[in-house]
Amino acid sequence: MPTHEALPRSTTDLDRLTPAQRRRFRQAVNAFVDDLRTGHGSFRAGLRVKGVRSAPSVFEPARAPNGRAMWSYSRARIAGEQHVIWRRIGSHELLVRP
Repeated sequence: MPTHEALPRSTTDLDRLTPAQRRRFRQAVNAFVDDLRTGHGSFRAGLRVKGVRSAPSVFEPARAPNGRAMWSYSRARIAGEQHVIWRRIGSHELLVRP
């Protein structure tokens, strides 16, 4: 099972989402975790995962037309498992401060 942690800023971001936005985020996270569990090193096309140009080593899935969730990988906490740090959760304006 992949492990994760959330930066305080991402927790604040999550609290600011509407219930509908939070539901879409949770659905995207479930797909994201499923893809991490496969261990193939790739994500389903529907998540549209890509690197953030302004922040090397930060990635985002475009979870909705104006939805973003930025994360980076960190040292594994459990041998053989991915560890993800959630950095920001919200919309396109997050690209200003990933």
